[in-house]
Amino acid sequence: MKERMRKAVNDVASYGTQYIRAQTDCTDPNLTGIKAAIEVRDELKDNITIQVVAFPQNGMYSFEEDGKTGRDLVEEALKLGADCVGGIPHNEWSPEDGAESVKEIVRLAIKYDKLIDVHCDETDDAEARYLEQLNAEAMKQGYGPYTTASHTCSFSSADDAYAFRMMGLFRQSGLNFVSCPTENLFLQGRQDTYPKRRGLTRVKEFVDNDINVAFGQDSIVDLWYPAGSGNLMNILDNGLHATQLMREQDFPRNFDLITYNGAQLMRIEDEYGLDEGKPANFIVVDAPTVFEAQRRRSDCLASVRHGEYLFKKALPKYETELDVTRKTK
Repeated sequence: MKERMRKAVNDVASYGTQYIRAQTDCTDPNLTGIKAAIEVRDELKDNITIQVVAFPQNGMYSFEEDGKTGRDLVEEALKLGADCVGGIPHNEWSPEDGAESVKEIVRLAIKYDKLIDVHCDETDDAEARYLEQLNAEAMKQGYGPYTTASHTCSFSSADDAYAFRMMGLFRQSGLNFVSCPTENLFLQGRQDTYPKRRGLTRVKEFVDNDINVAFGQDSIVDLWYPAGSGNLMNILDNGLHATQLMREQDFPRNFDLITYNGAQLMRIEDEYGLDEGKPANFIVVDAPTVFEAQRRRSDCLASVRHGEYLFKKALPKYETELDVTRKTK
């Protein structure tokens, strides 16, 4: 398992990523994946920052094996050193269990002083309300800035009046969001004929309302998304098209969706960025401006960590016999 994790980390790092939040299944009485992820995190910490999420893939209450529930295993994973409390309330057997799992996620996070990252309403059900419950629980505890709702696909299908009300509550709580463009486009809307829903949450509206939202990739070669590579420039490209973030005011800030916004929800602002006094961690992109980088889907030429190269590439060279002055009939 550690070998596969290292391969995934190397794939992601080869595109310039230096910070990873790893959703790691803990619905295994032996916690094999959690133990492996924590070891990989600690072994690679000088080159890559990894946050391990104790993620109960099969549910906190809908899973039980060897006398341990998913909830018990989440707590054990936190005691072992996992960085975040995960959850998947829409995967529980009943709305009541889903709501209880949301409350327990927040309780455990506060008890162990951990961040929260929940697979929340990753469904096309327009009536799903676990996002509202997560926001309410986080807001009661003043924990919104430390809480991330990932996917929230159903929020794109929700009634506009309801969504308008929730936008105000999100601003009040400081809740963070992660949208996974390639996975959400691939997985959602499968029961639709036409019109077919896009599956992405209301990213454009979050941006316009100063609600922190980041793009990510949820899968690196698994059954939910076999084509995952960890190339965040590809994720950004897909996301900008799917969420229609191509207004004049969007291009200068679009890169925040795969950089600063993710750093904010990971709570690594003290070590992240190009300000004087921070670690010399940065990448070099083959483009003269942020607009050209987006238009040309530019490659990452170098990744620098603590002032040392993780990798560097030569500038690309091209040869062509095309005569651009020649006219054709």
